Amino acid sequence: MTAYLITGVSVVGGEPTDLLIRDGVVAGTGRGLAADGATVIDATGLVALPGLVDLHTHLREPGREDAETVESGSRAAALGGYTAVCAMANTSPVADTAGVVEQVWRLGREAGLVDVQPIGAVTVGLAGERLAELGAMADSAAGVRIFSDDGHCVSDPRLMRRALEYVKAFDGVIAQHAEEPRLTEGAQMHEGEVSTRLGLTGWPAVAEEAIIARDVLLAEHVGSRLHVCHVSTAGSVEVLRQAKARGVRVTAEVTPHHLLLTDAKAESYDPVFKVNPPLRTAADIAALREALAEGVIDIIATDHAPHAVEDKECEWAYARPGMLGLETALSIALDVFGPRWDLIAERMSRTPARIAGLAGHGLDPAPGVPANLTLVDPAARRVIEPAELASRSRNTPYARMTLPGRIVATFLRGEPTVLDGKAVK
Repeated sequence: MTAYLITGVSVVGGEPTDLLIRDGVVAGTGRGLAADGATVIDATGLVALPGLVDLHTHLREPGREDAETVESGSRAAALGGYTAVCAMANTSPVADTAGVVEQVWRLGREAGLVDVQPIGAVTVGLAGERLAELGAMADSAAGVRIFSDDGHCVSDPRLMRRALEYVKAFDGVIAQHAEEPRLTEGAQMHEGEVSTRLGLTGWPAVAEEAIIARDVLLAEHVGSRLHVCHVSTAGSVEVLRQAKARGVRVTAEVTPHHLLLTDAKAESYDPVFKVNPPLRTAADIAALREALAEGVIDIIATDHAPHAVEDKECEWAYARPGMLGLETALSIALDVFGPRWDLIAERMSRTPARIAGLAGHGLDPAPGVPANLTLVDPAARRVIEPAELASRSRNTPYARMTLPGRIVATFLRGEPTVLDGKAVK
């Protein structure tokens, strides 16, 4: 295993120092380090962060390898500064058995670019009718601890309660896609002024808020862990704030696109801006940013959702919802919050690693710590060109936008997966 000496780097925004990486761990820190035979990386002006961790990624394999594979998604993640991603269960076949989650886990290990941690389905086939093999998935080689029917809400309250009770035995987490389906039938975008003007069926904020309110009460009653996926409304923030004040074991995520883009993007009728939950209003964005800074919302998660060309380049009504996110998430965080490095490390690495129980991830570079880290050039600015993305899909909402920050290098257990901004493998 090659040793690396990273010189002059700012660790999470601190004073410049050197990092020595050897045998998969950070072997030393301090100015003026030397190591015979080590590959030297001049990191003057760069910031070292703990490797980013994404709690919400769609890798599409098995079943939709035309849109993404575990390997291509892993490469996109590494280029985005990630060292671990949690892969959602809405594959084909659905990841609702030990066999399927182990397949995804093994594909991630074979790719070797990031740690791929599968998320298991809550219900068989995501149908919302009976619980999947939660215990078998937890006991599998993949060691599943998060379960979600993302893309579908577990709308039956009795089934949701049973799921929360079941995973409590092994400190698992139910991650809910909060959407009351009877309120969103035929919905095309956020319900509001823009949807009215465009004549598109609206997706009301209350459809999200009602499920979150119900589920925090269930989690409180059971004493189990609930995670709320892609929070998108100011009302949801208030429900979460009250729940946390009561000590409910609830965590929540927000996506980069819900921190930046509004429902006004639908005026273009460009399906790249169609997403579930939909883009909301400027007032919602302000509430989400404040909640993330406060910790009412715990993390940024990408909801990276690649789609094949035919599923996006079509009429708005028929387009699949979803956007790419892995290769641009850190840049959006920098665009929204500026160089608040400790906040970014907390919301994009430390806390998601803690929620997912990913040992060795989410740890600031320090002696003895596994060398899972990323080097960022905060002074760089880049134009997002879809054709240059590592994902097999091109449905990025940031096409031709100029965004701050550039991932220079990513290390997974001491081995580089990205150097000089390019994937090693």
